[in-house]
Amino acid sequence: MLVKQSKLLKSVLIVAPHVDDGELGCGGTIVKLLEQGMHITYLAFSIGEDTVPDGIDKNIMFKECLNATKELGILTENLIIKRFPIRKFNTYRQEILEILIEVRNNINPEIVFIPSSQSLHQDHKVIYAEGVRAFKHTTCYGYDLPWDTANFSTTCFFKLEDRHMAKKINALKMYQTLKHRIYFEDDFLNGLGRVRGAQIGVKNAEAFEVIRSIY
Repeated sequence: MLVKQSKLLKSVLIVAPHVDDGELGCGGTIVKLLEQGMHITYLAFSIGEDTVPDGIDKNIMFKECLNATKELGILTENLIIKRFPIRKFNTYRQEILEILIEVRNNINPEIVFIPSSQSLHQDHKVIYAEGVRAFKHTTCYGYDLPWDTANFSTTCFFKLEDRHMAKKINALKMYQTLKHRIYFEDDFLNGLGRVRGAQIGVKNAEAFEVIRSIY
């Protein structure tokens, strides 16, 4: 059960439509923010049971997410995983919004990371729309998933060190059921980090869309 937080230096919320989206979109930034002493809550809405092949434990990606977020440094008690059916979030929009509002009221995040406004996946679109609605008074960044967007706006960057990228890559290795996808490959992840870094004159970075910025 999530304990209500108070007087935190910085409370950050990662909202992932599916387990793995948060690590892919902002895994390096999560590691960096944890190093800086920020309190991070990770909220995922689906473990993708319907995509797991027959004969494999339907909870496999739940277990993989536990291991991946642990590798990043997120405490287990700050991990919230729901079980909405993949590709059907639109049916549960109100319930999703109510969960987002409940989490908002419990942890009062100062920064929220959600899918980009340009995400093409139907579930990502729902989380973006309800996320903006729930966190309209909060700084929100949309994370970078190039395979899921047609026109991503790189209006914010987080500089990353090699150790941040290494932790992100090691975390994603926990998803053995997804390792066949090209965007889980080390070369892809390092390459994207280098591209985003080159855009701001550093070695590594993660890019984000500024959805709302409040200071």
